[in-house]
Amino acid sequence: METIAGHLYDYPKYYDLIFGSDWAAEFKFLKAGFEMYAKRPIKRLFEPACGTGRLMIQFAKAGFEVAGNDLNEKAIDYCNERLVRHGYPATAFVGDMADFTVKKKVDAAFNMINTFRHLPTEKLAEAHLHCVAESLNKGGLYFLGLHLTPINPQKCTAESWSATRGHLSVVSNLWSMGTDPKKRIERIGVTYDVYTPTKQFRITDETAFRMYSALQMFDLLVKEPRLRLLNMYDFRYDIESPIDITADTEDVVYVLQRV
Repeated sequence: METIAGHLYDYPKYYDLIFGSDWAAEFKFLKAGFEMYAKRPIKRLFEPACGTGRLMIQFAKAGFEVAGNDLNEKAIDYCNERLVRHGYPATAFVGDMADFTVKKKVDAAFNMINTFRHLPTEKLAEAHLHCVAESLNKGGLYFLGLHLTPINPQKCTAESWSATRGHLSVVSNLWSMGTDPKKRIERIGVTYDVYTPTKQFRITDETAFRMYSALQMFDLLVKEPRLRLLNMYDFRYDIESPIDITADTEDVVYVLQRV
């Protein structure tokens, strides 16, 4: 199998197949969260670091006004082309999730699957929360999902999953290449094995995530006082079952409200 070294985000078609096929649980959770926690009607949404817009398109179909940004131009092109193809305006734009403004304040924002951890420093993480707070109407909601670093990490450090759409299949493999707790960096290796009727090839990439313990995340959140923590959930996405965070908690969605 031919191997290509490159950035996975430069292949939005394959990225969207792997991550976009599993949108329903998050979509249902977010809609339920809007109904449970909103103090104002939720009509306008924003997704910082939206990637291919796998959730944006679903919310657009459900009647919401959607917009988002991402640093990767190819992902933004993919997102906008899909929006336009389904009859919606091209509202995604190239931008940094730690340095952005919106033309019109939104009622809710979301960043659901660890993308926040791409921000490499505390300063940039704080800047991200500041931008979100600036973008939200008062009473608006922000759903932030990420993996925390537990005190006793699981021994399983790799995962694999696949998805198929028509004649295209992609198998994704992800594994931890090691952590540096002092620098708060976790290195992740990723491959996509791509199968089409005429060719097979592998894309390889490596990325780094900033590490957050439960306490470090709480310390960060209080630095943006305009975002008040309402509740926390795990990745079962059960709106009726909020969780209490301990030192061993890993998967968390923080529900924050603009005050």
